[in-house]
Amino acid sequence: MDDLNAATEPAYDVIIVGSGAAGLTAALALAQTLKVLVLAKGELTGGSTAWAQGGIAAVLDAGDTFEDHIRDTMVAGAGLNRLETVEFVIERAPHAIERLAELGVPFNTDGNSLHLTREGGHSHRRIVHVDDATGWAVQAALLKAAQANPNITLLPGRACIDLITGRHEQRYSGSGRVWGVYALNQETGQVEAHTARATILATGGAGRVYQFSTAPRGATGDGIAMAWRAGARVSNMEMMQFHPTCLYNLDVKNFLITEAVRGEGGRLINPRTGKRFMTFYDPERLELAPRDVVARAIDSEIKRFGLDYVHLDISHQPPEFVREHFPTIYEKLLGLGLDMTRQPIPVVPAQHYTCGGILIDMNGKTDLPGLYAAGECTESGLHGANRLASNSLLECFVFGEAAAAHILAQWDAFDAPPPVRAWDESRVIEADEEVVIKQNWTEIRRFMWNYVGIVRTTKRLERAAHRIKLLNDEIEEYYRHFRVSTDLIELRNLLQSADLIVCSALKRHESRGLHYTLDYPETAAEARDTVLVP
Repeated sequence: MDDLNAATEPAYDVIIVGSGAAGLTAALALAQTLKVLVLAKGELTGGSTAWAQGGIAAVLDAGDTFEDHIRDTMVAGAGLNRLETVEFVIERAPHAIERLAELGVPFNTDGNSLHLTREGGHSHRRIVHVDDATGWAVQAALLKAAQANPNITLLPGRACIDLITGRHEQRYSGSGRVWGVYALNQETGQVEAHTARATILATGGAGRVYQFSTAPRGATGDGIAMAWRAGARVSNMEMMQFHPTCLYNLDVKNFLITEAVRGEGGRLINPRTGKRFMTFYDPERLELAPRDVVARAIDSEIKRFGLDYVHLDISHQPPEFVREHFPTIYEKLLGLGLDMTRQPIPVVPAQHYTCGGILIDMNGKTDLPGLYAAGECTESGLHGANRLASNSLLECFVFGEAAAAHILAQWDAFDAPPPVRAWDESRVIEADEEVVIKQNWTEIRRFMWNYVGIVRTTKRLERAAHRIKLLNDEIEEYYRHFRVSTDLIELRNLLQSADLIVCSALKRHESRGLHYTLDYPETAAEARDTVLVP
């Protein structure tokens, strides 16, 4: 990068990358006293938050306790969770629900109290929800509050390329201090340098690294890849959660059938034998076993019997009960010619949640000065080897607030950003063939599904690593020579995320939670994080 005209004087105190639950929660907390810029790739509602059907887990029931919720989280996480993080998040859950209700989230009620549903892995009913579309209601309430706040600027249509660090300063410094981001303006095609005293990554997960995923189109691991390239450690990337029940339909991609369907009595049936098969895999917990157990059971049935899908059947429940509990799913399926009150739903597992990510502490701080992170792009210690249902939105609220609180408390210690170099496009030309990007994207997602999926082997992981090495040279050469586009930025981050997942999986010589390998089927006596250092 040449020393071209410097970026303009920063107009904002804090930059937040991502406009979902974590990003907007942090923005609202910071905007009491600071000027905040929120950058979003594509639409402001394009992240995972709006897609969350289930709800938010919190101890609100008379018979429930923090201890029970903590234990359930640790059990689901196969002991890899950090206890202090689990306690920190769960004890703040009731406050998060209260805050959302104040912002106008219309949670379902039961008389004078909130209606609580139950999901797999939970010992109590503790999921507050808005029908079966909680995420959309939360996203709408947060966005409305952010739009009304004069200290928050929302800038959609910005695909972030890389973090601005000390080495981008005009004077040059190898400090690793983060000063903001370079972002592609998707409308003009120009790359902008946005600088501020502090930066928060709230960019979501890396689910689109897989062929089948419930994640939105933009979940390409951008924040994780950017933080890694800038020098931050990344942890437990092998812990990819697969949701057991994604609708199997060749025309409709990524439609999730919420866990609550099983929570309210849905049964998993082998369509060939007509038998309820969870009785063979987990006779005590059946369909309410943790997600990794259910996903592996479905994967096993599909492989053993050569099926395309299995059936999820709730048609034994009264029709009005089903329609009342799952209005969104009922309407969607009806539009596809399937009546879930009378017929079983064809389902397959699909990648659902990235449990690993950028390593953060209890304040949302990363290894890099000036850089914070919150939500699915992080590894906070909450989820361990497997995320407990409905703990994800909760993590966004708690760590969004924690990062904001730490920035506010330390504000006087943050230096003003120095002049940084503008993006250099003097040596690039327009991309010649978009087909190269499309081909590489398809190839990554396919080999990750086949080699680094629900069940793994060392040989498959090594095959994936070999493919990644070849593709890396190809994509880096393409990146150096052609003008950046959103597709190219995402492809580069997707490959980086795939590499981190495979490296982490090869390092773990045991089966634990979401990482199941035939070469090391036993669980080690001591639970250890897989921490990768750049």
